[in-house]
Amino acid sequence: MLRSRPFLMFTGQAEAAMALYADAFADFRLLALQHHPEGAGAGAGVPGQVRQAIFLLGGTHYLCFDSLDVHDFTFSPSISLFVECAGSEQFERAARVLGEGGHWLMPVGDYDFSNRYGWVQDRYGVSWQLSLGQMPDP
Repeated sequence: MLRSRPFLMFTGQAEAAMALYADAFADFRLLALQHHPEGAGAGAGVPGQVRQAIFLLGGTHYLCFDSLDVHDFTFSPSISLFVECAGSEQFERAARVLGEGGHWLMPVGDYDFSNRYGWVQDRYGVSWQLSLGQMPDP
């Protein structure tokens, strides 16, 4: 069976980012969390950082980890997570939490495609498009 899951690569902030997402979204569920162990050999990762994690958000399974290497790239807003919030309270909570320490690419407002929408890059660099209600399917 073909499966497609978003994979988020952090550099030492994976666990803090997941805590932020758990605060932003009431239905966030951490399904698996594995840390790099103390005393592991070279190339085995930084002890205590995330070796692998799986979380569930809005029916989608996400994978994430802390990279062993620092790369010349990071997250880009050209790929974002689009979240269709079921109600105003859910939308406002996500916008408040994700926006704290983040950068708004499109401020929360009324747009022709959604009467309540905002696009924010959170403090860890992950880009979120938040919309109140569901976008129409083609």
